Amino acid sequence: MAKKLFVGGLAWATTDDSLSSFFSKVGNVASANVVKDRYTGKSRGFGFVEMSTDEEADKAIAELNGQTLDERAISVSEARPREPRNENRGFQNQNRTGQEE
Repeated sequence: MAKKLFVGGLAWATTDDSLSSFFSKVGNVASANVVKDRYTGKSRGFGFVEMSTDEEADKAIAELNGQTLDERAISVSEARPREPRNENRGFQNQNRTGQEE
């Protein structure tokens, strides 16, 4: 089963391909993507890599955490599950008097 990894501290110039290539040194990469801002298209400085097996993912964390990619030290850890988004985007329901309902 594949394990998803969070990769932080990416350089603005890092691409999906360069991220995949870097992680392929320690195992088979199922997918790699650099998260980009939806409006500007620029990197947000982090991404996700999915390794083919749990063993390869553990090896990637052990060997690549703190290493340099595109002249930046990166952090590699197991990705946490995505939490559901709140439809009201952080605003609490309030009645006309400003009191929470």
